[in-house]
Parts: sequence; structure tokens; C-alpha cells
Amino acid sequence: MTLTRRLISPRRWTPPPAPADEGRTPVTGRFTVARRLTTGGHGPEDVVFDREGQVLAGLDDGSVVRLGPAGGARTVVGNTGGRPLGLEPCADGSVLVCDHDRGLLRMSADGPVEVLVDTVAGRRLTFASNAVEGRDGTIWFTVSTRRWDLEHHLGDIVEHSCTGMLVRRDPDGTVTVLRDGLKFANGLVLAPDASHLLVAESAGYRVSRYWLTGPKSDTVEPFVENLAGLPDNMSLGSDGLVWVSIAAPRNALLDKLLPLPGFLRVLMWNLPEAVRPKPAPVAWVMAFDLSGNVVHDLRTHDGSYGFVTSVAEHNGTVVAGSLHEDDIAVLTLTSETG
Repeated sequence: MTLTRRLISPRRWTPPPAPADEGRTPVTGRFTVARRLTTGGHGPEDVVFDREGQVLAGLDDGSVVRLGPAGGARTVVGNTGGRPLGLEPCADGSVLVCDHDRGLLRMSADGPVEVLVDTVAGRRLTFASNAVEGRDGTIWFTVSTRRWDLEHHLGDIVEHSCTGMLVRRDPDGTVTVLRDGLKFANGLVLAPDASHLLVAESAGYRVSRYWLTGPKSDTVEPFVENLAGLPDNMSLGSDGLVWVSIAAPRNALLDKLLPLPGFLRVLMWNLPEAVRPKPAPVAWVMAFDLSGNVVHDLRTHDGSYGFVTSVAEHNGTVVAGSLHEDDIAVLTLTSETG
């Protein structure tokens, strides 16, 4: 599905002041590509490790592929018939797929696809972004925006539509919207003890903790706030860290315009595409412990890889995916300053 370009309807928001020095810390290091895994297609928007340590990715032709992290054989698991975004490998060998066009799907180990959710609150589900599954079969997933499609997703960032959602699907198929009004909801992680979810809001420059159990159940609190970039897909590594891809740095002009009358953003959005402000080129991933302390901050502007939309770690191997690249990057962890 592709929406025609539309006028934006800007919402005002006053972002927190951007961190000094682009948020660099003593752990900031260089994003170094050690080698590449050939996907056989384009746009591995999300990359995850399955339970056997193989890399899964969804491509823009609808296929979900499995790759050996050491550069082994490529296997096509199946095809969604749409545009797969976030993936979640399940205990039975199937894969949950957030498909931009078709909704929340389950792809069996040998390829057939079942539609789990294609409507939410009486509206067709589009732009499902990320999903996680609990041991009892409960599924939580994010919806990035109800106004924009993937091709024109920057319109949502400029508009600041706040139409993202966090949704739960119970094992009996009941679908419940847990949180609405999110700022481009994106990456999703289930805590190891299933006590809470971590939810990235790209346009809010933050990751929040949504409590599932205990006295804080159904409440939200900050995990990391006021990031220097836009958090995208996230994953929980075997190292116990929450790995977060940063798709782009914050745009200083947009931050200045967000609190001002909306017509200024309308003017900016309607500039010819060649002169409209664009995300700064960067390859950037971060990792946090479960208390929200930064452990890794890897970035580079050298053009070796770009627009990182996902990152995952397994037994010390870190891979990154991108909406705009053909290959998956295997990274070298380094403390060299970037």
C-alpha cells in the first residue's frame, strides 16, 4: 500500500533541549563494519537472532530470510505478500511478522502465513512495527502511525501526529489498545522476567517502560529520555543488554519548529524534495542495561553503512540492519572514539 503525498496537520510539541555534543559519553565508540551478510534483496529493516543463533530479516519484496552469522547459506523462510518490518522468533519455530501492509502475521517455520490481527479499534491495521510474545502466547505490538505509510514516514515525524499505539493480542484473539497517542511507536522489548515492556518512540526521542505486573501495572515511566537521536527497532541481547538502533540524529531545525505555529512546518514540508531538510547520514546503535544506563554507543559518519533501523546481539556477535541497505552489517565492538 502506498498513500499519495498529503498535507501535514502539525501538532505543537516542545522537545527537551538536545544533549550537548550530540550526547557523546565516555563509552561512545566507532561503528565499525567487520563484514557484511548478503540478504539477496533490499532493505533488511529489522534483524533478529532466532533460537539457533541464525539471523532473520525481512526485505522489501516481502520475503523473510534466514542467514548464518558466519556468512553461511541463505534460506528464504517465506513471503508475506506485503512489506515485513519487525520480526519476533517464537518458541515453536514460527516467526511473528509486523507487516506494514497486512498487519500482524505469524509465519510458520516452513513459510505459510496466518493473519493474526488486521484491524484495531475498527480500523484497518497498517504500519505495524514491532512485536514480542509472552510465554502464555500473549502478543504485544506497536503501530507507528495511523496517518502515514512507510514511504512517507518522514511526514509523520514533521507533523508529529502522535497516532502511534501499543496493542495487546490475548491468546484468545482479543485485541486491546493499551496506549494511544504515542510519538511514532517503534521498537519493543519484553523484559526477561516479563514484568514490563520497553517501548521506543522515535519522534519522542525516548524509550519508556510500560509495567505489566506488580503495583505499577498499566503505568508508564521513563527508561531513557532526551536521546540525541531517533530510536528505532530494539532487541534484548544474550548479554542482557537492550540494543537500540538510532535511525538518525535529531534535526536542529525541526526541534526549533516543533513548538512554533504549524504553518512553518507546512512550508518546510512543501519545499521541493531536493532542498527539504533530510536526516543527517549516520550509522548509530546503542545498548543499555535494564536500569537505563548506556553501555555501548557506536556511531560513524563515514558512509560505510547508513540509516540503521535495527540491531541485535547474540553471544558477542552484533548485527545491524537498514531500511536503505542491501546487506546486514556485522559489527566490531571497539572503544575507539567515533
